[in-house]
Amino acid sequence: MIFELELRHFEWDGHQQSLYVPNQEQVRHLYQQNTTAPFPYWARLWPAAIAMGRWLVENRSLLRNKKVLELAAGLALPSLIAAHYAGEVCCSDYLPEPLAVVARSIAHHQLTSIQCQLLNWHHLPADIETDILLLSDVNYHSSEFDALMRVIMHFLHKGTRIVLTTPQRLAAKPFIEKLLPFCTTQKEMAIDHDGSITIISLLQLGEEKTV
Repeated sequence: MIFELELRHFEWDGHQQSLYVPNQEQVRHLYQQNTTAPFPYWARLWPAAIAMGRWLVENRSLLRNKKVLELAAGLALPSLIAAHYAGEVCCSDYLPEPLAVVARSIAHHQLTSIQCQLLNWHHLPADIETDILLLSDVNYHSSEFDALMRVIMHFLHKGTRIVLTTPQRLAAKPFIEKLLPFCTTQKEMAIDHDGSITIISLLQLGEEKTV
């Protein structure tokens, strides 16, 4: 691991959650030294992930006995919270580095209901299924919007409940507007993180699968 890891702590509604986060000074220093390399977005804990984590705690009954998948999880705060309540959680990212950090967080909590998996939403297995799909701050590059929309529609057609959290970026407004016809819940959350407040939109799309 190229970064030192620090343990961060959160508490909502009686749920105490810790997770490992790379040292942010080291992240900035490394990026400043090599400006040609892409910024390691996975190495930061973003307000949208915190918003989703808080919402999952407040709605933990929705997770009971469910299969949960998080795509592009990064440091995976939502997955780690879900693992306390869901029947099965798959935390995925297309990079191995964040999953190595998540594994440390899983070991810290001694969680047994969660696994990590390398997944790229451009090449998802055809037979992949889940009851609940978590998407936190994934719609930040317009070049990915079409592929991401295909993923969302794929899971909606399977009857999956999708929870998406996103900051209110102007460039992403057309993408979000396309999702509104499938939206069953929409709310705004003010997240105070690292000294600034970010307004996060949470959308719940579709309904859970019935047996």
